[in-house]
Amino acid sequence: MQNEAVLLGLIPLFPLVGALVIGLMYMATCNKTRLPNALYGIIAVAGPAASFVAAVMVFSQLMAMPADSRMLTYTAFEWIAVGTLTLNIGFLGDTLSGMMILFVTFIGTLIHIYSTGYMGDDEAFGKFFAYLNLFLGCMLILVLADNPVLLFVGWEGVGLCSYLLISFYYSDKDNVVAGNKAFIVNRVGDFGFLIGMALLFWAIGFGGFSFVALEAHSGMLSAGMATAIALLLFVGATGKSAQIPLYVWLPDAMAGPTPVSALIHAATMVTAGVYMVARFSFVYTSVPDVGLFIAWIGILTALLAAVIATQQSDIKKILAYSTVSQLGYMFVGVGLGAYSAGIFHVFTHAFFKALLFLGAGAVIYALHHQQDVWKMGGLRKKLPITYITMLLGCIAIAGIPPFAGFFSKDEILLSAFSHGHYLMWAMGILTAGLTAYYMFRMFFLTFHGEPRDKYVYDHAHEAPISMTGPLMILSIGAVGAGWLGIPKVLGGNAWFHKWIGETSPAIYVSHPSAAVEYGLMALSVGVAVIGISIAYKLFFHGAKEPVYSHGWRNLVHNKFFVDEAYDAFFVRPLRALSTIIWKFFDNGIIDALVRGSRLVYQVTGSMFAVSQTGKLRFYAFYMVVGISIICLFMLRQV
Repeated sequence: MQNEAVLLGLIPLFPLVGALVIGLMYMATCNKTRLPNALYGIIAVAGPAASFVAAVMVFSQLMAMPADSRMLTYTAFEWIAVGTLTLNIGFLGDTLSGMMILFVTFIGTLIHIYSTGYMGDDEAFGKFFAYLNLFLGCMLILVLADNPVLLFVGWEGVGLCSYLLISFYYSDKDNVVAGNKAFIVNRVGDFGFLIGMALLFWAIGFGGFSFVALEAHSGMLSAGMATAIALLLFVGATGKSAQIPLYVWLPDAMAGPTPVSALIHAATMVTAGVYMVARFSFVYTSVPDVGLFIAWIGILTALLAAVIATQQSDIKKILAYSTVSQLGYMFVGVGLGAYSAGIFHVFTHAFFKALLFLGAGAVIYALHHQQDVWKMGGLRKKLPITYITMLLGCIAIAGIPPFAGFFSKDEILLSAFSHGHYLMWAMGILTAGLTAYYMFRMFFLTFHGEPRDKYVYDHAHEAPISMTGPLMILSIGAVGAGWLGIPKVLGGNAWFHKWIGETSPAIYVSHPSAAVEYGLMALSVGVAVIGISIAYKLFFHGAKEPVYSHGWRNLVHNKFFVDEAYDAFFVRPLRALSTIIWKFFDNGIIDALVRGSRLVYQVTGSMFAVSQTGKLRFYAFYMVVGISIICLFMLRQV
């Protein structure tokens, strides 16, 4: 079994080696003759593709195992041994991580292929792919880690890579600011994660700090300790997965190249928080009140982000807020103990969100980096492949059956309804309607109506096959990925629920009758249809850009001024405090000590310099005096 499990170690290794090779090649030649893009592209795609093949093999091994023992472990070597703490570089393959690596590597490979076309004219082509391979490798470490510390290494790795890629075009100050913002906001969340992990080790880490050992000893956690650990871990999740109050970094992350946005939103990083909560389900199932708190944070985030998205004009920011909103749905699922529903939405969302971002990238590529939807229009004839594939993605995220988003989103809403949280369910339904509205608002403004910028329209062109190919493949997932979780009430066997449920059992709820389920589904679809219909009426035939300078549009367009509030209450006071500390402690005390010590040595040196005349008779005199003093001292001792 250990020989078979070695594939677990190879899955993150392939892209990491690719990052190293590409990085060395780029550094060796960046100031000389540029290597062909094709060479970089082949190496860059080969790593994720090899990881995907290995992931398929691991998944096949798991499927061949008995349902109650689907687990593979691989220990590469002992990493840390301090006191009672022993940690290995080890990897865990179970039904949760097995499913994650399958779609992370698959979508990651498609994004790499797409990027070879999108980034073809960039001077830093090699550097970009070194970062992109590293990003994917860190995410795979996070997913496959068999202990919290190694998971945290991957967690920090994706945070670093997001900073490098968001600020990739560092000559633009706004991009650098966006990268810094993402890095700093995530550090706030990571502090909570780190403290929670330390408490977990202090409480039950004596029996081993692997996930298997921690789950075995989780029954020893007191209610208070479990609550503290669960809340602290969730602080980390709010940062990485952009939930209230740490969601503000994700929309600004659109400053990076579009393939980066697709990778962050679909296959890496932002889903890490949801995965982490599911991985620590043995803690959260013991404190359902914390889970309920998580669910409320999730639904509030989902609704807030959906409202903001309705008044955005940047095509990538519309998609960014849709990601924040969909992540909120996922946290509703895992917060209520319906881990299979939450992870199912992670799975389906990965396909249609990657499709939508890459489709948006194709539009931006065709329009020479124009991102304002109010300057688009009529592109369906110019970009037929992009048009059809993005239409499928919009239908999927709107939750229209039989597309992927319908099945996963409705399972989460059903979970909220089944738990008796009717207000939460109603907010989820409202969010679904808003999602359908703002996604088709974006779609109609982009592809329908008359061209609003004649020059941009005349020069628009369909993207190359390296970009449209991944779109067509992802559109298949946007349509059919949800079929893995068709509920029994619709004639399916809920395969996905059974698969993930073996790792993360949901808290038992009594399901409503079939008639009620049908009614809930019909209401969900009806609300989505209403949202699409309103968008059709307002934007299908064209519309004038609204005035955002006053009224409720100004409030929503400016994201309720949350960034400005954070700047006023946190950033500026902390900056002022740091200035005071710098002037008083650093400059006033530390630098004064340094300058003072320099002055002492300077004065002392000047005094001794008087005796350094350079004349031999003076040196002979000093020597005689010195010897006389030594002899006098020795005679006194006798």
